[in-house]
Amino acid sequence: MKYERSYPRALTLDGVGYTLRPMTRLDREGLLALARAIPEYDQLFLRRDITRPDVVDRWIAELEAGELATVLAERAGAIAGYATVQPDRDTWSPHVAELRVHVGPGERGRGLGRVLTQEAFAIALSAGIEKITARMTPDQHSALRTFEGLGFRPEGLLRDYVKDKQGETHDLLVLSHDVARFHAMLAAYGVTDALGG
Repeated sequence: MKYERSYPRALTLDGVGYTLRPMTRLDREGLLALARAIPEYDQLFLRRDITRPDVVDRWIAELEAGELATVLAERAGAIAGYATVQPDRDTWSPHVAELRVHVGPGERGRGLGRVLTQEAFAIALSAGIEKITARMTPDQHSALRTFEGLGFRPEGLLRDYVKDKQGETHDLLVLSHDVARFHAMLAAYGVTDALGG
């Protein structure tokens, strides 16, 4: 997946410094540490079980094959969160990509998820993606507010789609965002620099 963004990039949120940069294979252990710090229920939000080394290895392989893009937020040498944009080039919807964003439990409440999502928008735009989808359980109220505040709208509800480790099923909400239309609106208001490199 080819995109044009400048990295690394420093930012400060609520007095805390972060660095945004692309993921590499050297981030394997850091990603596993982040994933294992995620509360079990929150793991249902993740499309994949990234607590498993073999799953992270596949993620790295897809990254290196150019099938997706992942940007990390790093703080004091540890991964604080990530955003992944993964288009599905082998279907009838190559203009659509899935967005996966996660912020570590100790990093929440500062707006890092919003920044990572905005960064994913910029990556998607520069890669020619027109629409982004995201998935979450309907009771993840904080994540849902963040995504809706960024312009995502519900597209569908998949009942009993996710099963937790205790065997209980949960609904899955699918949201989408028309990235190309969003960018055109920003351009009309002269604020496209917010998505610049």
